Amino acid sequence: MRQPFPLPVDPMLAKAVATVPEAGTSGTGYSYEPKWDGFRCIVLKDGDEVELASRGKKPLTRYFPEVVAACREHLPERIALDGEIVVRAGEPGAQRLHFEHLGQRIHPAESRVTRLSEETPAEVIAFDLLAVGDDSLLDLPFAERRARLVEVFAGIDDAAPLHLTRVTDDPAEAQEWFTRFEGAGLDGIVAKALDAPYSPGKRTMLKIKHKRTAEAVVTGYRVHKSGEGVGSLLLGLYHDGHLVNVGGIAAFTMARRRELVEELAPLVVHDEDGQVAHAETDRSRFSSSKDVSYVPLRPERVVEVAFDQLEGWRFRHTVQLVRWRPDRDPTSCTLDQIDRAPAYDLGDVLQG
Repeated sequence: MRQPFPLPVDPMLAKAVATVPEAGTSGTGYSYEPKWDGFRCIVLKDGDEVELASRGKKPLTRYFPEVVAACREHLPERIALDGEIVVRAGEPGAQRLHFEHLGQRIHPAESRVTRLSEETPAEVIAFDLLAVGDDSLLDLPFAERRARLVEVFAGIDDAAPLHLTRVTDDPAEAQEWFTRFEGAGLDGIVAKALDAPYSPGKRTMLKIKHKRTAEAVVTGYRVHKSGEGVGSLLLGLYHDGHLVNVGGIAAFTMARRRELVEELAPLVVHDEDGQVAHAETDRSRFSSSKDVSYVPLRPERVVEVAFDQLEGWRFRHTVQLVRWRPDRDPTSCTLDQIDRAPAYDLGDVLQG
């Protein structure tokens, strides 16, 4: 694989900020774009050779043969671009990103990979250009890299599973996107200084993500991998009178992990023999070889958590503990309390 810079290359990263910024690093302003919720990917092409590298530099190439084929067919002879691999779901006119379907694409069996490439085909959303031919663009300002990226995509068929992300230089429009595009499963907004070079591995971009809070019932805990203390608290919400598993909280100090075992001991469920009742969460292909057992608790304690998005019946990304809520009735912790964004068609985001 020939590229005009050393490989592997780290993707440029973003740091979180609370609001949409209005000025660039040198006062030149920002370019704003939707924050896609998929697998970050550096796409590398040299002739017929195509590599899809994840943010952690792990190869994604074998899991997305349809993306590799599209890159061979539609991209220039030699190119390196930064983007996101996504999978969409839903009927035309009412589509959204589907992270669960995307996650299912990472499978060791070649037959399964082939089948899923047809059933849940992936697409690439391109948002930066690192090189074309013998030209490295890393040192160019983003405004110039974006212009070159637009030129590349001008020759790509609209029907191809390769898309150029939309951008705006208007912070008011970016704020509107922040609200409107969430209904299509997007994460928020990314701001890039128009005069900034591409900085591999550095947090030079800014991201504005959705943040919400909710009250959930603590249904159990997993023991920490060290064998001592609470590894994670399992959370549930009521739906039609039944508790459904919605995720967990895992960020605690070791001292707090030990304290939680003592605090939660009175709530531990025991069987007829006085032993801790055996319980397991549902297995998935991700957890087929993992210990999914947990210590069940009577659903009497409520915790307030901070999260960014609920996909289906589960919290997406990291869930943070805000505070315990001894004043809340556990049965009041329902799925209905979650503020969900109005549905918005993913096609309108891509075609805008």
